[in-house]
Amino acid sequence: MTPQISESEDIGDWIVHHLVNRPSWHPLPGVDIPLPETLRIGTIDLSITLHVLMLWVGALITFLLFAILYRKKTSQAPHGLTNLLETLVLFVRDQICIEYLGEEDGRKLAPFFLNFFFFILILNLMGLIPIFASATANINVTAGFALITVTMMIAGGVIRHGPWGFLKIFMPPGLPIFVYFILTPIEMLGLIIKPMALTIRLFANMLAGHIVIAAFISLIIGFKIWGLPFLGGVVFVYALELLVAFIQAYIFTLLSAMFLGSMLHPEHE
Repeated sequence: MTPQISESEDIGDWIVHHLVNRPSWHPLPGVDIPLPETLRIGTIDLSITLHVLMLWVGALITFLLFAILYRKKTSQAPHGLTNLLETLVLFVRDQICIEYLGEEDGRKLAPFFLNFFFFILILNLMGLIPIFASATANINVTAGFALITVTMMIAGGVIRHGPWGFLKIFMPPGLPIFVYFILTPIEMLGLIIKPMALTIRLFANMLAGHIVIAAFISLIIGFKIWGLPFLGGVVFVYALELLVAFIQAYIFTLLSAMFLGSMLHPEHE
């Protein structure tokens, strides 16, 4: 993993590397750090790529935040970073988990959704730091998160209601028999449509903002346009992306909780 300096690479190439999943890491313009190849099974390439590395870094940051930097003393009110983290934890637990899963299930599943929220949030924020890359702008990454959600939906529904009870979720009572032949397949399509919506929503929002920022930077550097409108545009979009990073982590966690809640408590639909 010895860094290599590329004299031919310009700032535009570096901007592209920030968005594209590659077998190397470009933390700075002209600096190329190749990532080690690991394993290939048939046609499946399991080598470490840039976005895999970002997932590992994001997981490490999440662990460090709560295992080391989070300092709660029961004898006094939390302050600083601990106060911020605790505020977000209580918000996710009370306004998402308990709100859409009920008191009992919400408290039990709060750690799962808290991991979801903070991991996605950290990955989103890492994408705004130049030396890192935007893993959540990769549709494969967001599809992986959505797959976890749909797995929880199916497993939770089967465990809570049993196999037949799970199937009955897609068959609302009180309808003529012939209607079920039309309605039930449509209801089951929700198991495909819902994770697809989660996948595309997070991926598209994170990718779009980075493309707009890259476009402004390319105009400024490529055409030497240093006017206030272009510089202001970069600052405005960057600030907007900072807000979007929090909003998208919230929305993904919220929708995942709603979808799982619909499986655990179909009577509340």
